[in-house]
Amino acid sequence: MYEDFDRRAFLKVGSLSLFGFLGYGDILRLRAQSPAPAKREIAVIHLLLSGGISQIDSWDPKPDADSKYRSQFKPIETNVSGIRISEHLPMTAKQADKFVIIRSMTHKLVSHESALALICSGHEPLGTIQFPAMQTVISKELGSKTDLPPAVSIPSVTGSWEKSGFLSTKYNPFNAGNPNVSNYKVRDLDLPMGVDWSRMDRRRSLLALVDDEFRRLDTSGISESMDSYYQTAFTLMHSAQAKKAFQIENEPENVRDRYGRTSLGQGVLLARRLVESGVRFVTVSRGFNVYDHHKNIFPLLQNVFLPELDRAYSALLEDLHQRGMLDSTIVIVTGEFGRTPEINAGGGRDHWPSAFSLTMAGGGITGGRVYGSTDEKGGFVKDNPVQVADLAATLYRKLGIDPDKEYISNIGRPVKIGNNGKPMEFLAV
Repeated sequence: MYEDFDRRAFLKVGSLSLFGFLGYGDILRLRAQSPAPAKREIAVIHLLLSGGISQIDSWDPKPDADSKYRSQFKPIETNVSGIRISEHLPMTAKQADKFVIIRSMTHKLVSHESALALICSGHEPLGTIQFPAMQTVISKELGSKTDLPPAVSIPSVTGSWEKSGFLSTKYNPFNAGNPNVSNYKVRDLDLPMGVDWSRMDRRRSLLALVDDEFRRLDTSGISESMDSYYQTAFTLMHSAQAKKAFQIENEPENVRDRYGRTSLGQGVLLARRLVESGVRFVTVSRGFNVYDHHKNIFPLLQNVFLPELDRAYSALLEDLHQRGMLDSTIVIVTGEFGRTPEINAGGGRDHWPSAFSLTMAGGGITGGRVYGSTDEKGGFVKDNPVQVADLAATLYRKLGIDPDKEYISNIGRPVKIGNNGKPMEFLAV
């Protein structure tokens, strides 16, 4: 309890009985002898719903809206009284005590590429600067915990917005491929047929000699990128731990079925295996722009997209909780924006960044809550607006990274990694 007192504060209360007979020197000695609080290592799994999931048809139902806005789906109660979500997320509804729904996310970018750049980095894109994605900043700041890369994308990055921008390419995420294919194998995890390690090491030595000369002449940064690629490949091939982490076929069949036999479901299961083995940040997507439902939004969500999300997300939360990993793993589910309240002529909804929803769970976050709200149509934020920079600053704070830390960009401009966002205190503690 003495940690909050400096010397001036002590002098002000020196005559009080709070410290009894202890002197200021005794206080300092006690503080020095007290063990520092243990730093909790937190990993992140980001379910990136590229294209923009409809907030009205998932996390923020508006059953009393006019029919030209109202979802065809009914809201259902969750296991937290007063919180309702889409009827096509029934398994997720049973896990609502584990996550927070933020219904007041907002920004102004209407194109997929720009909005994805913002949601992945916390920065609005500029023509002169490619801002680094949050996962690459985390890779730079925290480094690798094990032989596995600190950041992984499943099946692969959806675009440049998931990459390192003006940082070194060595921080780019590793592409894991699609674990839902038969005989899933990770590229570069095994030696080529007929090549043993002694031969591979000789090849590597020869490559190093060539690289030294190439690096001397290279001014484009290509050599550094290739060095990083080859180093990652060699490390993965050498590491039994890395190979084991990617062997999703070792999971029991019932566990794989619980997550769902889809690219998203098996991708989320692989993400759990990877963070369990030391990866710091895993992005799982279904591919670029697949949630861009300008037409036939209701049958697409009902028959494909919401059921697979429901199964994968609920299984992940349940699995992390049962393994004692939820407190050390943050799970974020979001698209780059939401969809229009008004249903268009094609039976779809169009791009809508003015108000959208995301969910966050784990990492010490108290679930079973809703933050912010939208108007009666679900189109505009009514209270507690949250900017993407606030989300980035919160995430950095949770991981022990100073969101006000500055990098120097490719054009010599200082850039705060958290983009002056304000950490959301109810999440950041």
